[in-house]
Amino acid sequence: MRPFDPRVFQALPEARPVMAGLGVVGVAQGLLAVAQALAVSRLVVAVVRSGTAQAPDLHVAMLLVVLVFALRAALAAFAETYAARAGIRVSGLVRERLLARWLAAPAESRPDPAIASTLATQGCTSIEPYVARFLPALVGAVVLPVVAIATIAVLDWVSALIVVLTVPLLPIFAALFGRATADSTERRWRALTALSGHFLDVVRGLPTLVTYGRAQRQSESIRSVSQAHRAATVRTLRIAFLSSAALELLATISVAIVAVTVGLRLTNGDMDLVPGLTCILLAPEAFWPIRRVGAEYHAAADGVAALGAALDELAAPAAPAAGAHRIYGVGDVEAIHGIGRGGRGGRVEGLSYRYPGTEALVLDRVDLAVPAAGLVAVTGPSGAGKSTLLELLAGLRTPTAGLVAVPSAHLVGQRPLLVAGSLRDNLTLGVPTDPGDESLWAVLDEVGLAADVRALPEGLQTPLGDDGFGLSAGQRARLALARALLSDAPLVLLDEPTAHLDPESARLAHAAIAGLADDRAVVAVTHRPELVELADAHVVVGRSAAPSGELAGGGER
Repeated sequence: MRPFDPRVFQALPEARPVMAGLGVVGVAQGLLAVAQALAVSRLVVAVVRSGTAQAPDLHVAMLLVVLVFALRAALAAFAETYAARAGIRVSGLVRERLLARWLAAPAESRPDPAIASTLATQGCTSIEPYVARFLPALVGAVVLPVVAIATIAVLDWVSALIVVLTVPLLPIFAALFGRATADSTERRWRALTALSGHFLDVVRGLPTLVTYGRAQRQSESIRSVSQAHRAATVRTLRIAFLSSAALELLATISVAIVAVTVGLRLTNGDMDLVPGLTCILLAPEAFWPIRRVGAEYHAAADGVAALGAALDELAAPAAPAAGAHRIYGVGDVEAIHGIGRGGRGGRVEGLSYRYPGTEALVLDRVDLAVPAAGLVAVTGPSGAGKSTLLELLAGLRTPTAGLVAVPSAHLVGQRPLLVAGSLRDNLTLGVPTDPGDESLWAVLDEVGLAADVRALPEGLQTPLGDDGFGLSAGQRARLALARALLSDAPLVLLDEPTAHLDPESARLAHAAIAGLADDRAVVAVTHRPELVELADAHVVVGRSAAPSGELAGGGER
């Protein structure tokens, strides 16, 4: 776990000026620290040598001290504000890049939902103190000791030699403690991810757990995972305390050596008062930034781990962008030249797929012709790969073997995505421009949902909760179908579109699907014989008779 990962500049080009700004502020703070030491030394010498508060040198020295202190205070305030904004900016950029990466990636390349959720929420949030606190401290640790040592060397080479010999001990000790912190932080991050995933699973399955009387057992499981996270956190804090104490002790001893050496030489008359005081004042400035880096590193350790995980995600190969037509797969690219081009239809040739980490093929050498317009019904037993086939056609998964050449598609899954917002927002989610109320009511009427929406308190503006909370399963299914009618995709993919509907609602939905297929290609997975009868083509995906029990698919017209 590196304190700073240069991949940030590659993954987040917008962060480069932010980081450059932090560097400029760090250099300015280093120069002002030297100026402050010189100004205070001059003031002390002026007081000692003048004997009166009316001396002109004293007035000038006091003015310089006040000016430098004011400039340093103003710069510190600006630095805090700038660093806080930089932290928010970089954290937001990381979250945006992760979301864009996951949206563009096929299912095989996406992380586990628990990991993704933890990384995008708490992980990205922990990046803020890393950028706002640790990186400025890191810049200060690079700039200020160099400036301080260079100034001391000009004034007194003996003091400079002492500082040069002792300063490297601090980063050495910090690196040793940092290695231990990295291991502890990794364990803590894994425990946090496990806790988040487990808690999410419990919340999702809470009704079932309560029904079967298993809620208490799951609570005990969460408690066990929480204890592991607590133990990892305590280990991290213990290391942080020991690190801070060790660095503080080492820095104090080093400064004391410089002070004693300078004091003895001042007493013997071997050194002038101004350079002696300046060296004493600058010596802590050479050690303090490194001590601060150690302290801030422990405070931002979660951010370091989260940023590393985010950069690993962003460094993964990006999925090919979907255009008007997608042509992808595994095999001879020349074999698909022209497929899916020059028209809205497409083909699937020799398509096979297995889930990551499994040996069995869920689809085996499937061939499918996708017409420019018409309804293709896909049937088969549960587990035969029908939903997977639709996800492959939609470009959400990458084939294990075979080729897919199809137009851009609109997919309606068995559990359609509904977001927190108004019913209108969800209805127009996949529509580039608002079609207007008349069109919205027309498609709602076509799927038999208009009466239900009119009965709602606010009609189209009725707010919905996450996952369409406020609507029944049948209403969510019809809303998703209405959204497909509004889309302009040349290929519409429907996964059990009438599974939750009563016979009358299913009849209206079937009629809407048949109408949709008049000018567009529709591929619908269904168990409804009524929808199969309306289809222009029928594809059966089934199990092979192989003794191994591997899943296979074949097309039957």
